[in-house]
Formats: sequence, C-alpha cells, structure tokens
Amino acid sequence: QDRSPTIRASLEEVEQTLIISVALVILVVFLFLRSGRATIIPAVSVPVSLIGTFAAMYLCGFSLNNLSLMALTIATGFVVDDAIVVLENIARHLEAGMKPLQAALQGTREVGFTVLSMSLSLVAVFLPLLLMGGLPGRLLREFAVTLSVAIGISLLVSLTLTPMMCGWMLKASKPREQKRLRGFGRMLVALQQGYGKSLKWVLNHTRLVGVVLLGTIALNIWL
Repeated sequence: QDRSPTIRASLEEVEQTLIISVALVILVVFLFLRSGRATIIPAVSVPVSLIGTFAAMYLCGFSLNNLSLMALTIATGFVVDDAIVVLENIARHLEAGMKPLQAALQGTREVGFTVLSMSLSLVAVFLPLLLMGGLPGRLLREFAVTLSVAIGISLLVSLTLTPMMCGWMLKASKPREQKRLRGFGRMLVALQQGYGKSLKWVLNHTRLVGVVLLGTIALNIWL
C-alpha cells in the first residue's frame, strides 16, 4: 500500500507548524524586546535545532513516518523555549548597561543550569517509552528518540549559538530606546506586581493551597 500521500501531508503539516511557531516567536520577541536584531536569533536557532534533529535521524537510520513527524511537531514547541529563555536573560543584562559580550556570558551562565534541568526533565519523561517491550515499544521508540534528540540539540544550540549571536548582534540599550519602552514596560511591571501579590498570598496560605491541591487530585482520581 502506497502511504506516500499520508507522509507528504504530515510533512506539510510539520512545515506549517514550524512556520507558525517561528512567526509567533518573532512576534513575541519583538513585542517584549522591541529589537529587530533580537528576532533574528530565535528565527535562526529554531530551524538549526530541527535541522540537527534531521541529521541525527539520518544517522540513526530513522525514516520519515507519522510517528517521527509527530515527534518533530511536538519538538518545535520545546526548541523554542530554550532559545527564548537565554535570549531574554541576555537582553535584561543589556538593558542594565552591560556590554554585549559580557551580557551574553553572564546571562547564559545564570540560566544555563535552569535550561539544562528543564531539558533533562523533558528527556526523562520519554525514557519509559524506550524501555517498553513488544510492538508498542518498537513503534514508540523512534518517537521517543527523535524527541529526546531534538531536546538535546536545542539545549546545545541555546547554550552555544544563541549567546554567540546575542553577543555579536545585540547592542546595549540607549537612553532614548529605553524611554520608548516605558509605556510597554509599565504594563509588564503591573503584571509582575500582580503575580508577586498572588504568589505572596499562596505562600502565606500554604495549608489552604495544599488542601485544595489534594482535593483536586482526589477528585480527578474519583472521576
């Protein structure tokens, strides 16, 4: 049976997902950082991570099928996160007046362990799929390996290519540019203050929050 039409349709869906995700990343980065140069960095790092995943799939002997394409579709969301976390922290140091190279080194150093922990925790979620036996194990092994490789390459790119491009392309914010951001900055500060108040309330009422959490878990189990 010829399944090439299904594979081609799935491949087109992956391409559309990649285009939409990169476009949304560019929009969000520009909205929050107001820098055209900053939008180029995730627009480059995300496709590079996925291209590296294709290379790893080729070396592992994997073919393009529905499971591997589904893994690439899911991985698109994962590879975006790492680049944005590193980029935002570097931009924060640049806004404080730090030199680009110093900001890239310091910003990456601060969030490097966080990005590493996040990536390892995601890979750990898919490890049980590699240990499954029988037909389900053989079917899902390629899915789990593709996702894990994509997350690993994304981690490598976010800790190497992303800070290199930040140090090379981004510039320290000038006073005029910072004044233009004040209106949008006030909204962000208001959101941060609202979150801080809600977090403070939760920390001051840990018993109540714990009871609500346990009740929610029990309700889900009962249902």
